[in-house]
Amino acid sequence: MNNHTTYELLVQSQEKGRTIMEMAVYATCILSVVVAIFQFVGQPTPEPFAGFDSPAQPTPVVSHRAVEAVLDTKS
Repeated sequence: MNNHTTYELLVQSQEKGRTIMEMAVYATCILSVVVAIFQFVGQPTPEPFAGFDSPAQPTPVVSHRAVEAVLDTKS
């Protein structure tokens, strides 16, 4: 009777071309991540408030004389 551990059985049953296929899959995954990163790096960064520009409006002139005139009246 042969007493083999589970790990030993797994190592013995490993397929011959499996390591090459695993390396190819890992390399493809890493390459796709690198390509995705470079795609984001190459895109221009839009200005966050570029579409919210309001047309130029004249600044209202506030006069303090009208306020002083109202405060000086005696009622």
